Amino acid sequence: MNRQTSLTKKSVLAKKVGWSFKGNQVDVLTDIYKKETNIVIWQRKLTLMLTQAAKSILDTNPALKISLVVTPQDECLSVKKALGHTEAATILSKDIVKLVEMFCCLFDLKHAGLRLTALKSAMCPSFHVDQVPCRLVTTYQGVATEWIPHLSADRSKLGLVNQKNASDKSSLVNCKTDIQQLKKGEVALLKGESWNGNQGSGLIHRSPQLLSEKYRLMLTLDFLNN
Repeated sequence: MNRQTSLTKKSVLAKKVGWSFKGNQVDVLTDIYKKETNIVIWQRKLTLMLTQAAKSILDTNPALKISLVVTPQDECLSVKKALGHTEAATILSKDIVKLVEMFCCLFDLKHAGLRLTALKSAMCPSFHVDQVPCRLVTTYQGVATEWIPHLSADRSKLGLVNQKNASDKSSLVNCKTDIQQLKKGEVALLKGESWNGNQGSGLIHRSPQLLSEKYRLMLTLDFLNN
């Protein structure tokens, strides 16, 4: 098979199933509107200042759990209040403000559901799909979300107990190397089952097990009814 034939077959296949797009520029996030995709990853790297701020917040509040409804207009004042009046809180809040603005602008939302959570164990250890249109996820500290490319998964196995061990022969994937993982700082849009036309192709993902790192600081943004 020549390269052109291979690319053509992949292109046809991509139109039928969930695909992934990655890039180091923020405008890659607009690719979420492509019918063939179910995950888009902005491969950004955290600044040292932001990394230190996240670590400081985790050190001082390892049980942090913030759940809020936010709008681009309020500049996340509620987030700043919840985090406290420290330099680290200000630095992290500014980054969250930018992500909220981008998320709401991209999807023309008046407000979004925000969760900023410190985790000391896997929040959702089994592979699953979300019953939402689309979710933004990013990890400021610790290991980041694991996911499975659509073509590598046996979706009939979703929800089974043995998905806690994805290397099992009866699990979602044939090989453990099929499991992909976001990097700390990367911003991903995970298309869910409720996205129009995406039924049966929601991004399969899970929270990773925390081994060498004690805690994880994770942010998610979700659609709310306008």
